[in-house]
Amino acid sequence: MSNERQHRPKGGGPMGPGGMGPAEKAKDFKGSIKKLSSYMGQYKLGLFFVLVFSIGSTVFGIIGPKILGTATTELFNGLMAKVSGTGSIDFDGIKNTLLILLGLYGVSTLFSLIQGFIMTGIAQKVIYKLRNQLSEKIQRMPMKYFDSKTHGEVLSRVTNDVDTLSQGLNQTITQTITSITTVIGVLYMMISISAMMTITAILTLPLSTFLIMFIVKKSQKYFVSQQEYLGKVNGQVEEVYSGQNIVKVFNGEEEVIKEFDKANESLFNSAWKSQFLSGLMQPIMGFIGNIGYVIVSILGGYLAIKKTIEVGDIQSFIQYVRSFNQPLSQIAQISNQFQSMAAAAERVFEFLGEEEEDQIVENPVSIEGLEGSVEFRNVHFGYNPDNTIINDFSAKIKPGQKVAIVGPTGAGKTTMIKLLMRFYDVNEGAILIDGHDIRDFNRNELREMFGMVLQDTWLFNGSIKENIRYGRLNATDEEVIEAAKAAHVHHFVQTLPDGYNMILNEEASNVSQGQKQLLTIARAILADPKILILDEATSSVDTRTEIRIQKAMDNLMKGRTSFVIAHRLSTIRDADLILVMKDGDIIEQGNHEELLAAKGFYEKLYNSQWEKTA
Repeated sequence: MSNERQHRPKGGGPMGPGGMGPAEKAKDFKGSIKKLSSYMGQYKLGLFFVLVFSIGSTVFGIIGPKILGTATTELFNGLMAKVSGTGSIDFDGIKNTLLILLGLYGVSTLFSLIQGFIMTGIAQKVIYKLRNQLSEKIQRMPMKYFDSKTHGEVLSRVTNDVDTLSQGLNQTITQTITSITTVIGVLYMMISISAMMTITAILTLPLSTFLIMFIVKKSQKYFVSQQEYLGKVNGQVEEVYSGQNIVKVFNGEEEVIKEFDKANESLFNSAWKSQFLSGLMQPIMGFIGNIGYVIVSILGGYLAIKKTIEVGDIQSFIQYVRSFNQPLSQIAQISNQFQSMAAAAERVFEFLGEEEEDQIVENPVSIEGLEGSVEFRNVHFGYNPDNTIINDFSAKIKPGQKVAIVGPTGAGKTTMIKLLMRFYDVNEGAILIDGHDIRDFNRNELREMFGMVLQDTWLFNGSIKENIRYGRLNATDEEVIEAAKAAHVHHFVQTLPDGYNMILNEEASNVSQGQKQLLTIARAILADPKILILDEATSSVDTRTEIRIQKAMDNLMKGRTSFVIAHRLSTIRDADLILVMKDGDIIEQGNHEELLAAKGFYEKLYNSQWEKTA
């Protein structure tokens, strides 16, 4: 099947600025984390090793300051003994202590690298699986979902949200493990040196905790609005970029710039506030930490004089205080990142949980041997059930007939085609192919019967040969060329530098609109469908080319049921059956001569076009 769609955007979706992750709260935090945990649970062994190596790396790092303090004490005692003439500095002992310290830090670094390698692998496997599931999900989603969502909203699930998850999984899990281990380990080592100094150091925690919670609460709303305005800016950029030619034709540059500046200013205001407030956490923690260092140093000096602790213990304790404050600050940031990750996970899982098209039915009707007769039987339909736009539509089309659907804009012509291909299901009535309700076919098999060429061409970034072959992926090069000849595009392709191997760019702007239409017609010819759907397929080509294509299309339509949505009535005078639609109903039907003789709505439409031409 050759299915023409709106040209797809390339190069990913809207991305947030680096380091500006959203802090949007998840509506169902626990539920989102639980679902995410089920994905992570597939790598239990790897996560176990991440836990082991993270704890090992942290523990070996925590022991270091204590050993360094021992070396400092030995150096101080040796120096004092040398000054008093009672001894000398034990450099061999100090050297051995420092070698042990170097070994501990080396093992700590090695363990950190190993856990980072394992965790990165697990995170990327989870993200890889989610991206695959999102891609597959998109192919199973009903058209009504995409009609109700912007491109940016859908792309955001696969880009922004998945990237937020990727960063979160990589960082939060290991940081959480190391932060908690560090807090517990450091607290133990601090108590082992001096319980009094530990209590003094911990007394500063309530103040820093209160200030951090206050900042997080204040910055939360700015992070949320930042992400909202980021989406608006990205959406506007995508929209303007894809319609750049229209903007220039109507001299809309100034208006576009004004709209962008307005959205960009809102993004700026929310972004700098959120980043400034979140950036205050480190300076505040540093300030309170420095106050703690002063108090600890004074108390430590007093205890050293009293011989309660050694001089090296003061150095070790100050290092531990610094190590104690850092993970507390990290935990505050991790909690914020967890919220972002949960919100992103919720959006991803929400998308994965959306209603899908029922691809498979029990005991489906086979498309083998079908001739292509179509019947619309008392069809009622509305995109919104409360607003019916197709009212009691009935028509019978014999196999091989060429059927033209005409009528003013909004009459329901394209809607009937969407119903025929089951992009939407009828509210009442039925559509039958060879007497079988189309709801009794598997959707994929049903759509194999159709070839479609629309006004809006869809060509992807690839060679001309690959674009034509999209109609039938297993077609040979010879079959591709034959289809191109039938669509009167072969000669044009031969004049190109690389012929059929020429690469079309992202917008296929390196060929003309008429040439793009010819390529999509070649794709439909290659698909060799039982039923053709043509939505004014020759509207984008010149008159001379149109005549040649019309002949090729007439040959193609022989023996096949064809539906032609016609805007220029002169192109469908030879149709076997013309269905005249108005306000969702067939008000007239017959061939061209019969409808003109009836002197009804069709005659007025037909004559009005000639009057405009004249």
